[in-house]
Amino acid sequence: MKKLSLLLLSAILLVSCNNKTEKTVDKTNFSSEEKIDSTKIKTLFNSALTQGKSYEWLRDLTQNIGGRLSGSPQAAKSVIWGEQLMKEVGLDSVWLQPVMVPHWIRGEKEIANYTTNGVQKNVPICALGFSIATPKTGITAEVIEVKSLDEAKSLGNKMRGKIVFFNGAFDNTLINTFKAYGGCVGQRYAGAMVCGEFGAKAVIVRSMTNGIDDYPHTGSMSYGDLPKEQYTPTAAISSRAANILSEDLKQNPNLKFYFKQSCKTLPDAPSFNVIGEIKGSETPENIMVVGGHLDSWDLGEGAHDDGTGIVQSLEVAYLFKKNKIKPKNTLRVVFFMNEENGTRGAKKYAELAKLNKENHIGGLESDAGGHTPRGFSIDANAVNTKLLQSWKKLLSPYGLHDLDKGGSGADIGPLKGENVTLVGYRPDSQRYFDYHHTSTDTFDKVNKRELEMGSASMASIIYLMDKYLYNNTPVKP
Repeated sequence: MKKLSLLLLSAILLVSCNNKTEKTVDKTNFSSEEKIDSTKIKTLFNSALTQGKSYEWLRDLTQNIGGRLSGSPQAAKSVIWGEQLMKEVGLDSVWLQPVMVPHWIRGEKEIANYTTNGVQKNVPICALGFSIATPKTGITAEVIEVKSLDEAKSLGNKMRGKIVFFNGAFDNTLINTFKAYGGCVGQRYAGAMVCGEFGAKAVIVRSMTNGIDDYPHTGSMSYGDLPKEQYTPTAAISSRAANILSEDLKQNPNLKFYFKQSCKTLPDAPSFNVIGEIKGSETPENIMVVGGHLDSWDLGEGAHDDGTGIVQSLEVAYLFKKNKIKPKNTLRVVFFMNEENGTRGAKKYAELAKLNKENHIGGLESDAGGHTPRGFSIDANAVNTKLLQSWKKLLSPYGLHDLDKGGSGADIGPLKGENVTLVGYRPDSQRYFDYHHTSTDTFDKVNKRELEMGSASMASIIYLMDKYLYNNTPVKP
């Protein structure tokens, strides 16, 4: 019994020691300045994880407004929501930046089916953004399957009168699912552009996901420079439906596919970027942007894409104010409008920044979901890239191990310049394309702690960029 008590006491002491270790970051190899930075970063994480606001902000945005496609009443409501929230956080100034945006509407729910071996199979389907409608009675035609744009081009006039079925799947050997997405998304965007030239009757595309499910994924497509008479109705079918259709085509190559959709493009609509800032205490003329996109597709609630990025960006400013961190440079939070189908908000912001001779020294974008933080991608000159990578030992205790060269984001990309350091927030990508552009992109799919960890991660790198970037003299690589 005595021996058991000693073992129990030892276990308690071990847990106690581990808990104490958990509460602090090892600073033995840190310089005095790094110790200050380490303490500040720990404070930011503590605040986000115990007093964060992002999760409830996201609940409000997704549950009370929902999907926010550009030009929609919901997008207009989200602008008002964003402006009010920035004012509540207490930013020094808040304003709306006008921008004209595309206005595409989905119309009635799409339907699709085909019959093989005497059995009718209903197909989960959704129109792609900017597609035209089918005739009111729908379209019926034989299907020809391809796996890539190049394969479609090689068919030429064989596509005439057919429904072309793009069935190029994600390469699931790629660990970064965004790379797999990049390898397939051309089918969705340019499929109709390629096939319309050769008289295809319509285009259907396998959904952009590494999962196998029954949810079609929407997204933008384009007709390029095709004349309107060559426009073809274009839609996405679910990944499981794509697999089944492919197998059925092997058994019955002459089966006929039917679908109907009633989408249309309306005239451009007025909207706004929502902007707020904390004025810099030392060099206010230097601006650092942190942001995401306020619009979303209409099928779901726009939670991971990009409600999480919106609330995390504002929480960066909230955490600075909460912890009385006064940025040396002006910290500007931007809720960009129309990233999903036009990036008009990003282009307008960059256009006016140039016109007003604003000096942007850095930017951070969150548009990769609200999952567990992994790090950041860096788009900067050689000196500043090396500077950011030197912060790895400050950031790695929080799981931020990835500090690699790469892209930043569609909305801050237009600010790119030799002396502008752009950064993309990179959470774990494995679950993102389960929800991307689907009806399942809803609030309940977001984990509160992961979301708050992301806010703290973003606040930490903005803190470091604000402290060191403007003192660093960029040089050409």
